Amino acid sequence: MADHADLVAQIENLGAKLQDARGSIAARFIGQPRVVDLTLTSLICGGHAVLIGLPGLGKTRLVDTLSTVMGLNGNRIQFTPDLMPADILGSEVLETAEGGARNFRFIEGPIFCQLLMADEINRASPRTQSALLQAMQEKEVTIAGEHRPLGAPFHVLATQNPIEQEGTYPLPEAQLDRFLVQIDVPYPDRQTERDILIATTGVAEADATPVFTAQELLDAQALLRRMPVGDNIVEIILDLVRACRPDADAPDIIRQNVSWGPGPRAAQALMLTVRAQALLDGRLAPSAEDVRAMAVPVLEHRMALSFAARARGESIADIINTVASQVTEVATAA
Repeated sequence: MADHADLVAQIENLGAKLQDARGSIAARFIGQPRVVDLTLTSLICGGHAVLIGLPGLGKTRLVDTLSTVMGLNGNRIQFTPDLMPADILGSEVLETAEGGARNFRFIEGPIFCQLLMADEINRASPRTQSALLQAMQEKEVTIAGEHRPLGAPFHVLATQNPIEQEGTYPLPEAQLDRFLVQIDVPYPDRQTERDILIATTGVAEADATPVFTAQELLDAQALLRRMPVGDNIVEIILDLVRACRPDADAPDIIRQNVSWGPGPRAAQALMLTVRAQALLDGRLAPSAEDVRAMAVPVLEHRMALSFAARARGESIADIINTVASQVTEVATAA
């Protein structure tokens, strides 16, 4: 009983700390609370995120603010067509000592940090994009046969421009699946845009204040995995993920519009993100509404429309929302 009370107290303290982080981020990234919550979710869950939005919507500013608030050492890489893997990972150089002895010395690339911003990640070639595959999955890189661990924690926040297609290379499905969530960054509403205008065109701008340290974030990630998830929520997650695969048992809307669906990693992502969603809302356990809220961010980049569905102008997000509503309503009724 004492252990349970201690766990509840720890979860409540983490929830209060996340509210402080929200406030600190809002000082520099004005408005867009859903975007802020999803980026916090990706970090608290120990995952990576891809932010999709037009230029000038504050994606870079958000990532920079997050590195300060979460107490992480951050680096930024501007992905370009001529970027090479060594520009990300680092390389070995041959040095000659005063006595004439020669030795190889490894010079670390920008990936050796705790929070990496991969700006316009789809502008680099597939060869360069692949430099992130091992790093995102195993939190280490292999260079010249030697395994080199990355920062702890290690997170990648990538950005993409949804309208620019010339000179870009779509991310492969294996890499997309490594992103915990996809975060769509929309235009701000009128009042938010007014607040941004006033706050960013004066003599001085607000500064973000640190709320977490790297070790506190690691502790928070471990605590999140101890949060209870009811059996009914586990079943809803399984029902939703499996319903989004275009096989014989799938709903008509999936079989008619989706060419491929999410794998087991999507269910794992939902198990983590629904906990974070509950935590951000001040609750101790996730609900069916949390599953519905996280369905699109977790599943959208793990599914693809068929050619016919694209020709009809279907939206993968609308399809996911429809299936998520059906699954949660059936589970709730039962």
